[in-house]
Amino acid sequence: MSELLIVGSEQDNTRLDRFLADQYEEYTRSFLQKLIDQGNVSINGISVKKSGIKLKENDEVSVTLPEPQPLEVVAEDIPLDILYEDDDVILINKPKGMVVHPAAGHTSGTIVNALLYHCKDSLSGINGVIRPGIVHRIDMDTTGVIIACKNDASHNCIAAQLKEHSITRRYYAIVHGNLKEDEGVIDAPIGRDPNNRKRMAINHKNGKDAVTHYKVLERFGRFTWIECRLETGRTHQIRVHMASIGHPLLGDALYGPAKCPYQLQGQTLHAYVLGFIHPSTGEYMEFQAPLPDYFEDLLKKLRQSSAG
Repeated sequence: MSELLIVGSEQDNTRLDRFLADQYEEYTRSFLQKLIDQGNVSINGISVKKSGIKLKENDEVSVTLPEPQPLEVVAEDIPLDILYEDDDVILINKPKGMVVHPAAGHTSGTIVNALLYHCKDSLSGINGVIRPGIVHRIDMDTTGVIIACKNDASHNCIAAQLKEHSITRRYYAIVHGNLKEDEGVIDAPIGRDPNNRKRMAINHKNGKDAVTHYKVLERFGRFTWIECRLETGRTHQIRVHMASIGHPLLGDALYGPAKCPYQLQGQTLHAYVLGFIHPSTGEYMEFQAPLPDYFEDLLKKLRQSSAG
């Protein structure tokens, strides 16, 4: 399978491996390097095997990708905390540590494995066998409400609302530090961190528009409980945006301090509200996922320590 990519003005003078990494976020740098080494990448019709070659605006980069290997996703009888379900959609309160769909290193125990067992054949097929029913996802250690679709018409409807930024998405988070303002807006594009493939970053050159609204709910001195409302849904958006203004999420070792004063499994981030226009009825529906126990317990500890 070959794909033709055109180098844009903003990518002029970019290294070939960097360019490919930005285009194919789902692949590792080592996988892309192997493609180059094996002669599967050409520039303006000439095969190249140097990853450091600099590209020019309007260069035509041809990439031959191997045929994807079919991944058999097995239905698993995993309990789901179902907030709502009908013939079109199912809303789930995702627990901490659960991956949304299978990927390298996580081929079982995912939301998809559980959905295949619960819904049988009633899941949209637009995202293929790896992500049936999945229109959006939240990180493994983020908790809260996620929607899946049971047919392609519902999938297209919800996907369109996501693209138009008309879906209501509110999150609770606890961040390091004491925010100066009671509320604010972070408008900064997010893209892959050029220095670390596992991270996203504020990327004005190759990033996509990202907007997060935040509001302070409670202050604890060294930490602050906030509500975030997403206009866009970029990978790690809240984590990257809050870290970019000096207030990374508590427990987030990827974007914040490596050491955490509390015993936590990843970032303190909870998707507590999801609102959308129902695909069949046309009515607005909104669902809330209650705060998980670990979050409630942490708030109690923070209140006690700030009072003391």
